[in-house]
Parts: sequence; structure tokens; C-alpha cells
Amino acid sequence: MELIVGIDLGTTNSEIAVIRDGRPEVIRIDGEAILPSIVGLDSEGRLLVGTPARNQWVLAPERTVRSIKRKMGEDYKVRLGDRDYAPQEISAIILGRLKERAEQFLGQPVRKAVITVPAFFNEVQREATREAGELAGLEVVRIINEPTAAALTYDPATENLERLLVYDLGGGTFDVSIVQVERGVVEVLASHGNTHLGGDDFDELLLTYVCDKFEKEHKVDLRKSPVGKSRVLGAVEEAKKILSAEAVTTIQEEFIAKSGSAALHLDLEIERVEYEALIEPLLAKTLICVDQALDDAHLNAQQIDKVILVGGASRTPLVHRLLEGRLGRELHTEVDPDLCVAMGAAVQGGLINGIDVGQVLVDITPHTLGISVLGELDGILSGDKFSPVIHRNTPLPATRSEMFTTAHDGQKAAMISVYQGENEDVQLNQFIGEFLLEGLASINAGNEILVRFALDLNGILKVTALEHDTGLQKQLTVENAVSRFRRDSQPGGTGSALRQPIEVASQSLASGGGDHAAADVPADVAAAIAKSSALISKAQGLATKASEEDRQEIARLIKDLRDAAAARSIPRLEQVGAALEDLVFYLQDA
Repeated sequence: MELIVGIDLGTTNSEIAVIRDGRPEVIRIDGEAILPSIVGLDSEGRLLVGTPARNQWVLAPERTVRSIKRKMGEDYKVRLGDRDYAPQEISAIILGRLKERAEQFLGQPVRKAVITVPAFFNEVQREATREAGELAGLEVVRIINEPTAAALTYDPATENLERLLVYDLGGGTFDVSIVQVERGVVEVLASHGNTHLGGDDFDELLLTYVCDKFEKEHKVDLRKSPVGKSRVLGAVEEAKKILSAEAVTTIQEEFIAKSGSAALHLDLEIERVEYEALIEPLLAKTLICVDQALDDAHLNAQQIDKVILVGGASRTPLVHRLLEGRLGRELHTEVDPDLCVAMGAAVQGGLINGIDVGQVLVDITPHTLGISVLGELDGILSGDKFSPVIHRNTPLPATRSEMFTTAHDGQKAAMISVYQGENEDVQLNQFIGEFLLEGLASINAGNEILVRFALDLNGILKVTALEHDTGLQKQLTVENAVSRFRRDSQPGGTGSALRQPIEVASQSLASGGGDHAAADVPADVAAAIAKSSALISKAQGLATKASEEDRQEIARLIKDLRDAAAARSIPRLEQVGAALEDLVFYLQDA
């Protein structure tokens, strides 16, 4: 039985995987699983493939070829050195390097492969892919659709019939497929997509945004310099990746241009909300494809059992919000979106060889982690709104950050109360711990606070709150966060009850396009609600140690506080708050 490898020949990156000990494994060389799909020639005419070619592209784009997959099957030539190459010839160079990787890793020849293509590739494009494999010295035993491969990665032998929606947003192409899986048989019911929509287009939009900002400040257009443009494009690619996990990042490129004899440097901070505003029109096009694929399959969203995200660009948080809003289904990213197609191709190779292939095993966080914020809850302004930071089923280790804002003018402190659960009401979730970020700048409402969650493989959760403008920060560490969340894990010395929460993520497009949830609330009312919210959090922390009678009284007073907040009645908030504060004082001394 000869080994069959699985290959994802991607627009931006490519990967190769193999079945080992009954499970798919992506082959890594020098710790790297991903090979950039870039080919070039150095100044002496030597061939460069992958990372060296990508590094050269910044300085010599004229000697470098990238995103060739978009041209597969076309009558197209690209000049490299002193000759012209067809797209399948450039692809063969990439496949050849992957083949070398596998042989080096496995210590044996690799002759057979399953190669994946977008589901909407036509026969000409598929044949060009097969030809590329043969030019690389591979017998292409099967060309399979990328969504088919992704489905195989999640459950290659499910006994029950399942309908999956596979949303594949890669570097250069997008497709959405409705896939039916039963007892190892994977059938694509419908597919729709766009061969010229993907992360490359997001990069171009961000490039334009950055260059326009630079030109406005320095009167220099970086796009007119090939080297300057490629440096910015490389920088925005990295920024795009960072913004999938972080709420803000900085693009810095020194000595990128000159104005007279003066050197000019690029130093620009970009928030995720700015980036997502740029790409939202393109993502709206993908939703049209989703609707069309469902129509073609004669299904509605309620008939879909699972939504699987594939491709690096699918990590963008706005993608998650738009899809969840449209489909009303939980999204699955447990298997690395960059690697799951190659792993699925390896599964197909294993099935061809008669190998009993099991599911991919990954460590995930079983519950959503987030904080309580001031926002609308069932149409009522409340400090008990749950704002997720790390969503459940996120692969570990995981680091995510979100930007929040203070709720009223002159706010000097913010209570960061951490919860785990799936309900938008924190009272129905599990309290984890809290800490007070004090000494905030005395400015108007809207002071930005970055909250970052870092959860490692050992289950240790670190929560950091950072005042964006001043760098003021504080941190909470929770041990065994994956397997054991306890209400009594909060740190001692919780401080004054005058703790003001931070506002619901007003920078989020999903929460009203950037409008402040409490913008129309008078400052004195907002302050009273904030005080009540902090008191509620404190009471919840003590409830588990209280008697049944006291727990019921806490629940009643919390409800009364909510009603008072909805009515925006300061006297009622103070009256009920005093009663709850007395009970909290009693329980603390008990």
C-alpha cells in the first residue's frame, strides 16, 4: 500500500498532510506548516519558493509571482527571468517543494497525492491542477472539492445524515457549499462562489486606506514606488491577521519614503472597526452566495446542522457576526481554518487506501468567556449585558481582545467582571472573577479600554484591561480555567462598591454601527446604573455561599434594580441599592 498525501494548493498558502497513526497530520518543516504560494528568482537567477520568495517580493516584486491560482485554466503567461510560464507550471514548482517537504519529513519517496480545488472550479481549471501535479512528479489519484475535504476533517464516518454549510474564504477565492455527509459518503448538494474575492482583496483595500492616510499627511503616494507599495502590502497583510484576534494594531515601516532630504516613516494605528468597515461590502457579497447556495440546495438555514469555516480570511470577527446573524447557527472553527483542507485531503487519501481514519482531535475552550458591560438587555439598559471575548469551541491556545468604552464623563474606574457561559444575561452565566481598573483619565465618555483574554493549553486564563491612551493596565489570572470555573475564584479585597462598568462594545458593527448604547442617558443616571451594576456583581459573587432565603432575596432585589434602571429612576435605584448593599454587608460578615 503506497502512501497518498493530501495537498491544499492555495492562492496565498499551500499545505501538505499525511495520515499517521490513523489521524491526519500536517507536515511541518522547521516548525512551519504553511508554505506561501509564491515563486521567484533571486538576483543571480536561483529559484525561490515559499517564504524566501515572499521575503524577496517586498523588495523585488518584478522577479516574484504570487496568487497564480486565480489564473489556473486560463490562456495566460507570466514572465520569470528569461522565459514565460503557464499557471500550471508555477503551481508545479509549489507542488514540487511540498513533495520535497514530505519526503524529507517521512524519509521515503512520495509519488501519489489527493489535491483539492474550489468546488466551483470548472473542468479546465481542474485539469490544469491535475497537470500541475503531474509536472511536479505526482500521480494525482483524486481531485476533490475543498468543502468536501473540510467536511471529512470534522467527521469522516458519521452514521447520521448531516447537512453542512462550508464557508471557504481564502486568500484569492471564495466559495460556499452545502454538503451532505452520511456514513463516510460526502456529497456536495450545491455550491456558489467568486474566483476573485478573498483576503488579497481585503489587503488591497487596507493598502489603499493606509496609503491615502500617508499621502494626506506627507504628500507622498507610496503606491507609485514598487518597493514602497510592496512593503506596505506586506505590513497590511500582517495587520489583517493580527486584527482577527486583537482589537487594534500598529503598522510601522521606517524609512519608507523621502520628502526632499528628509526620511519619512509610516506609523499608523488601525482599529479592527476601521478594517471591518472597509471589507463589509465584500463580505456582503459572500452572503448573497450563501443565500444562492441554500436556494440551489432547496434548503433553508434551519435545515443546516453545522456551519464550518475554512480559509484564513474566515477568522475575521465580522465574518462570524454576519454569518451567525444570517444563519442562526453556531460556527465551527475547531480545526485550524488554514489547515483543515489539507488534512481532509489526507483523510481522502487514507480512505482510498482503506485506512480507518478517525476524527481530528483538538483542544478547545468548552464555554464562551467574556465580561459584563452596560448595554441593552431585552430592550432594557442594564449593567448585566454579557459581551464575549473568547467564544466557545475556540482552539487552544487562544488570545483575543475587544475594545470597550467608558459609560459616562469623568469615569475614574472600571470594574472588569469575568464570566463564562452562553447567555447574554450575565446572571445566567458563571461568575469567574473581577478586578478594578482605577485611575482612568478624567475625560468625556468614550474613553477606550482594551480587554484582552489569553487562555493557554494548561487552562490558565489571563485577563488584562488596558486604558488605550495612557497605557494604564491591570491583570487577573485564573488557574484551571478550562476544566474548573468557580464563583469563589475572585481575588480578595474587591474594593469600593462605587465601581463603574464599561460600556457595551460600541466600536462593534454588530451593535449598531458604532453608536454608544448609553449615549442618550444623562450622566447622573448612567453613574447610578453603573453603581448598581457593580453592586449586583458583588452580590452574585456572594450568592453561592448564602442560604436559599438570602439567594431569593438577592434575586428579587436584582430584579428591582433592573426595573429601576429601565425606568431611569435615581431615587428607586438608591432605595433598592441600599437594601441590597445591607444584605451584601451582612453576607460578608457572616
